[in-house]
Amino acid sequence: MSCLKEQFDELRKIYPDEIKDAMVLPLLQMTLKAKGHLVESDALYIADYLELPAMQVKEAMTWYSMLYRTPVGKHVVKVCRSVACSLRGEQRIVAHISKKLGIKPGETTADNKFTLLEVECLASCGTAPMMQINDTYHEDLTEAKIDQILEALQ
Repeated sequence: MSCLKEQFDELRKIYPDEIKDAMVLPLLQMTLKAKGHLVESDALYIADYLELPAMQVKEAMTWYSMLYRTPVGKHVVKVCRSVACSLRGEQRIVAHISKKLGIKPGETTADNKFTLLEVECLASCGTAPMMQINDTYHEDLTEAKIDQILEALQ
């Protein structure tokens, strides 16, 4: 974490001390980018750095689905399981991806290329069913479309 302190200090210059708690998410994101996943000691370090209760940082770390708490693969496949996606075949989509990659939700392929996650909502109900791979949304999914997307990432 000491390698990130310089970056934390640069960011802290931007935020007034009265709203230092607004730095929690950016600091968690910086740590995630540097380490690949977050652990409890990261939350404790950030809480200490910002002089905030540790629980406040831990809550943020566990709330957001984009803050990984276990190692993930190169491509993180997040399948939305909101009501809209569920009604339009989310379970069929997850089953197809699981079969295609040989992993269950929450697992990573043996070659560390793909991690499959189910997430509560990706806010794209009008184009359900959908998934996000890294930072890209893929919408109106079919099995054929999923095959094309995954093959392009191989």
